[in-house]
Amino acid sequence: MTYQVRSLHADEWRRAKALRLAALQDPVAAIAFMETYESAVARPDSFWRERAERSAEGASGAQQIIAQGPDGEWVGTVTVLIEKPGTTDWAGAPVERLQGHLVGVFMRPGHRGIGLTEVLFDAGLEWAWAQGAERVRLLVHADNARALRAYRKAGFVETGVTMTLGGAPDDLELELAVERPESDR
Repeated sequence: MTYQVRSLHADEWRRAKALRLAALQDPVAAIAFMETYESAVARPDSFWRERAERSAEGASGAQQIIAQGPDGEWVGTVTVLIEKPGTTDWAGAPVERLQGHLVGVFMRPGHRGIGLTEVLFDAGLEWAWAQGAERVRLLVHADNARALRAYRKAGFVETGVTMTLGGAPDDLELELAVERPESDR
């Protein structure tokens, strides 16, 4: 099968919204995403339009990358946020160097395990390196074995940084990262 992997276009916000809602209905959504289906579906269209504009092709602070199947269906996505030194990230932690942060990783079940997630990650890393990022990181719930396997297979390694984001001490998130290759500096 032939897939197209590319950046989101701002006018595709409806399709981006539909893919996000599908992700939030995934069985592991409760530990994979910091949002519920119910809260997301209640958001107004203006939220989804603005979100798409901030992460569409040509944006410099974030980039949503999608995978489109041969039939035109959107089957996967990842968003890369750029975090600048001297600021705090979305969780309130200080950012010490220019880095990318992968969020919103999702692949529809029928397209998992074929290497497409790695292709999405490669596109996200390429975009982050072009923005000058020194590394790209992500957070994953310690109980999300499927995601951990995919991230490790894509070259991400645990940094030793952990945090709790869900409020409960057993909601442990692990940070994984990949450093920018010397050849891309």
